[in-house]
This record gives sequence, structure tokens and C-alpha cells, in this order.
Amino acid sequence: MKTETSNKTDFSDWLVASDIDGTLNNKLRRLPKRNYERICEFVKEKNGHFTLASGRNVSSMRKPFQSLPIASTPAVLLNGAGIYDYEHEKMLRFHAINPAGYALVKKVTEKFPAVEVEILTSDRAYTVNAHIFANIMLAADNLPHRKFKKATEVPPDDWGKVIFLGMPPLISAVKKYLLSIKDPCVNFMSSSVSSFEMLEQGIHKGVGVMDIAEMYGIDRAHTAAIGDYFNDYEMLKTVGLPACCGQAPKKMHEIAKFHACHCNKGAVADLLEYIMYDYKEE
Repeated sequence: MKTETSNKTDFSDWLVASDIDGTLNNKLRRLPKRNYERICEFVKEKNGHFTLASGRNVSSMRKPFQSLPIASTPAVLLNGAGIYDYEHEKMLRFHAINPAGYALVKKVTEKFPAVEVEILTSDRAYTVNAHIFANIMLAADNLPHRKFKKATEVPPDDWGKVIFLGMPPLISAVKKYLLSIKDPCVNFMSSSVSSFEMLEQGIHKGVGVMDIAEMYGIDRAHTAAIGDYFNDYEMLKTVGLPACCGQAPKKMHEIAKFHACHCNKGAVADLLEYIMYDYKEE
């Protein structure tokens, strides 16, 4: 039940961002009706800004984004590497990985010959040593792509995100190796037990969320984000009101100011109801 403790009806000075899988969507990757209804209320009735912040690219983000009434607000893609305007089909900002990242991919593939790699640019995908994991990612991303046997063969285009893929023990070893490098000049984040990601230095979802807030003149105090895993960690640390789903790891709950229910029960709706009816300015 909603407890109305505020008379505020205009939330045009707020920006709320949500991760997709395991946050906006339930564990079956379906959108709970409760989430959809509260997003409609926040955006259509109360003029709030709501967007999605995901590791997905332009193509794979399109369906979940366009299923919501949020077309006028840009989306955060590739875990912060890109900001895309679906209303006008335009990439607004793109943070490409610097050449140090190219060298690291070469080193990793030489040190761990079994590792698979997917490289996402603004509009296409490249893979190195694609077998099970990378081929699954290609099918999910639905992008124009090229496959290569060696990292040195991959064009040094605008690499937005690199994903190292493989069985959990292999990815654990890759992660340990990369995190042991002093001053790697790039950013790393865990996205699952079978993947480890690399972005441009200083780039994460939170950077994208704050870029969008800047576009709308929204103060950090009125930015909120909700996620469920470690690739959302920096985003939560960046915004004014960090929230996490009930099933999120303990480390996520430690930095959250709002603790929503399990994603299966409508975690995004929990957060929006809190903002609209129970939130009090600090």
C-alpha cells in the first residue's frame, strides 16, 4: 500500500535509472506489470525522467526500451560507454577504449588461449576465439559482426566494451590477472561468473546517468538508480539515491540507501513509489 506523505506532483526535476535483467525484468526476463504501471505513473502523470542503464548495445536495448513510455529520455548503453537517443536514433556520447585496452586484450588472449572475447563498438561486434559463450552473445546482441582467431586481427575501431568470456574458473583467473596490473589505464567490472568486462578508464553506468542528468539540468540529489549486481556498483555509488533489489549481493546493500524487494516482485515499482510518496529531502 502507498502511504502519501508528500504533496509533490511534479517530478520533472528527477532522473531515475534502472538496470534491466534482474532489476527491471524478473528472473525470467519478463517485465512485472507492477513495474510498468509505476513507470507510467512516474513519467506520464508526474513528469519524471526514467531511463535504462545496461551493458546492452543499441540493438539489444531497443526492445525493452521501446516497451516503456520513456522515448524522450536517452538510454545508457554498454555499461556507460554510450548514451543513445532512441527518439532521434542518434548516439549522443561515446567513450571509446584507449589503445592500452587493445594491448591488454592481446595479452589476455595469449596468456589464456581458451578465453573467448566479444568487442562491442557503437554499431557492430567483433569476436576473438568464438566458441560457445561468444556465439551466444552474438546471437543475443543481433549486431553485424566479424569473427577473428587472433586479437591482433581485430580493427582498432571505437571499442566501447570488451567482454572476456569462459567457464567460471577461467574467468576467475583472467579477472585475477587483470586486477593485478598496476595502472591498466582502463576500467574493469564483473558482470557474471562467466564474464569480465573492460571499459575506458573512468567509465561506468554512473557516468552515463550523470551525463543525462546534466542534459536535463537535474541536480545529483535528485538522481536515483537501481541495480542487482556488481556492474551496477559504481552507478549506485554515483547517484544521490542508490537502490538495489532484494536479491542483490551484500556488498550492493551496503551502499544502497533504499532496499527494494526481489526483482520478481517489482523492485523498480518499490523505488518509484518511495520517491513519489515517501521520500523526504535530507
